[in-house]
Amino acid sequence: MPQPNNRPQRPRPQFRPEPDEMVFGIQSVIETLKSDQQIDKLYMEKGLSNPDIQNLAFQNRVTIQRVPVERLDRLTRKNHQGVVCLVAQVQYVKLSNVIADVFERGEQPFILLLDRITDVRNFGAIARTAECTGVQCIVIPGRGAAAINSDAMKTSSGALNHISVCREPDLTETIKYLQESGILVVACTEKSSRDLYERTTDLSGPIAVIMGSEEDGISPELLRMADTHIKIPLLGSVGSLNVSVATGVMLYEAVRQRAMAANTAV
Repeated sequence: MPQPNNRPQRPRPQFRPEPDEMVFGIQSVIETLKSDQQIDKLYMEKGLSNPDIQNLAFQNRVTIQRVPVERLDRLTRKNHQGVVCLVAQVQYVKLSNVIADVFERGEQPFILLLDRITDVRNFGAIARTAECTGVQCIVIPGRGAAAINSDAMKTSSGALNHISVCREPDLTETIKYLQESGILVVACTEKSSRDLYERTTDLSGPIAVIMGSEEDGISPELLRMADTHIKIPLLGSVGSLNVSVATGVMLYEAVRQRAMAANTAV
């Protein structure tokens, strides 16, 4: 009879930023916020107050995430003084500049919004597909998004060097702006009654596609704001697709429709 395994379970591995991505300590973080470097994440211990950091973060539109000291201790064992920031691996751009450039080039806007996609490797894979399908900009929220770090860069196979990324503090305002710019906002959700492959599904014009987290999909507020909802048909027993795969299905159907529309126009 096999003996019970009394060995302690090994903890699940957690991502640790590379040393050159992480800045910790009050003065170091202040100087980083003053520099031209863009901050991807800024963690501050709950209860800690530092007006200099808080004012600089506000000026730079960096969201401070209040976390227990244990979270900071997991990021670094050195003296972090209650504050840690992760330096972004990309330069964030303004969405308004991207849209203006797209219209000036005479192109149809093709934008991807990611709502609470927190897995770094999923994000990297999505960025790779987005770049390959001609998406002009990936929009992420200021809070609740995957860190764009070396792991994301590697998973994207360098695609993040070639596609614009915009970080917005409020995706509801972003959706309003896109709609006011004449862009159809399409939410991919299993709650929809409209199939991706129905004849009435039109992705050939100016569109912004919203993809949500694997845990609970697109947030209800964003779903209410979207112009239309579309679902990907699932014919097997498993109830959902990996979000990076689902994004690929959505984007390439848009590519197919846009190519057909272009050929018809000729």
